[in-house]
Amino acid sequence: MTGIVIAVSRNAAHTFSKTTQASIRLLPGLGVEDDAHMGVTVKHRSRVARDPNQPNLRQVHLIHAELMDELRAAGFAVSVGQIGENVTTQGIDLLGLPTGTRLHLGDAAVVEVTGLRNPCSQLDDFQPGLMAATLGRDEQGRLIRKAGVFGIVLAEGTVRPSDSVRVELPPEPRRPLVPV
Repeated sequence: MTGIVIAVSRNAAHTFSKTTQASIRLLPGLGVEDDAHMGVTVKHRSRVARDPNQPNLRQVHLIHAELMDELRAAGFAVSVGQIGENVTTQGIDLLGLPTGTRLHLGDAAVVEVTGLRNPCSQLDDFQPGLMAATLGRDEQGRLIRKAGVFGIVLAEGTVRPSDSVRVELPPEPRRPLVPV
C-alpha cells in the first residue's frame, strides 16, 4: 500500500492550526522539528495537566486528504494544516491501519502509528459543528473517529509534499487503533 504526502505543516506555538511548509524535519523520538508538540514526553496541554511525564505518543499528527474533501463537501471551509495536522496524506486509509504500522515518508523518515486522534471541542471553536463532522458511526453503531492518527518518529528525515508514503504493516496478530 502506498500513498503520497499532500502537505506538511508545523507551528512552534501551541495554537490549533499549523502553518504549511515546503518541508518538515522529523527527529527520532522527538517529532517534528520546531513544532510545539515535539518532545520525548507529552506536550498536549490536557495530557500535561494530568501527567507531564507520560511518553509522547503524539509526536506527529497525520490526516488523510480525503477527510478534508469530505468536510468541504459538508460545507466546512478547511484546508491543510488548519485542524492541527503535521502531515496530510492521500491514498492511504490511515484510520484502517493497525497499531504499530510503520509509515515510510519520503527517502528516510519513518513514523510508527500509535493511535487515533480523539476529536475535541477545539474543532468547534475553529468552526461550529466541525467536531461532530469528524465523528461517525459504523453499521454496528460503534463510534468512528475520523480526525487522523498520531505516531512517533523512528527514523529521521525531511518530508515534503509529493513524497511517497509506503505502508509497512506490523506482524500478526494486529491490534486496531484506539485513541491516544
